[in-house]
Amino acid sequence: MIEIRTFEEITQIRMSREIGGKPAYWVASYFVDGLLIDTGCSYTAGELMSCLEKHPPKWVANTHYHEDHIGANRPIQERFGINIYAPPDSVPLIGRPATLFPYQEQVWGYPEPSEVLFIPPVIRTDRFSFEFIETPGHSAEHVALVERSKGWCFSGDIFAGEAVRIIRPEEDMQTTVASLERLAALETQRLVLFPSSGRIVENGRKALMECAGYLRTLSRKAKDLQAHGRTVQEIINALFGGEHPRAQRTNGQFTAENLIRSVLKMG
Repeated sequence: MIEIRTFEEITQIRMSREIGGKPAYWVASYFVDGLLIDTGCSYTAGELMSCLEKHPPKWVANTHYHEDHIGANRPIQERFGINIYAPPDSVPLIGRPATLFPYQEQVWGYPEPSEVLFIPPVIRTDRFSFEFIETPGHSAEHVALVERSKGWCFSGDIFAGEAVRIIRPEEDMQTTVASLERLAALETQRLVLFPSSGRIVENGRKALMECAGYLRTLSRKAKDLQAHGRTVQEIINALFGGEHPRAQRTNGQFTAENLIRSVLKMG
């Protein structure tokens, strides 16, 4: 399942595996001036390839190694013979078989290993310059790509919304806050966010700071409850009304517990 929309010179390609006639989970790639940012999951690789046939990419950049961002890397390499770039720590992970939980296999599928190169400080297309900004937190090696003259920020998964409720166990909210604030502080006239969720945020600076502020406030509230003797589960109940339903559907990977444990560690 694929949906296409445009924003200025950018083409957004939203993709999802179809299960029971409905999208399982949307993830977005972005195509601008020959550069494709992220390649979706393996289940939608064929549809993405068909979409790209009319306007083949000249370069591909992966924001990180997760299976819903690299799924069409191998087919794109084989069809178009172009370079794919990724953060240095992602390169070996993208080049070997993935290890997935059952929910990941069902929703996104196993990406074929692909040979990718270290992302350069700047990718220059015919008309634009895309600078990579280190934005760890969602994963240790996550990057965003920024076109400063246009105020475009392709933020991958570092920004999922202003008030996140669930995260993976490896996510680090202290580091995430620093990355959000780093992007918000970029010296650009405006900052439009293009996250992998597909929700384009025109006032990106405001959204980034709201998310950072929310996480800092959540940390203070959780620590206060902990200081009064509350357990992690009691803190989850007090702040969220209980664990999120997605926890069970994702084999305990996307949970409010992960979020609370992470914000309790924040400085």
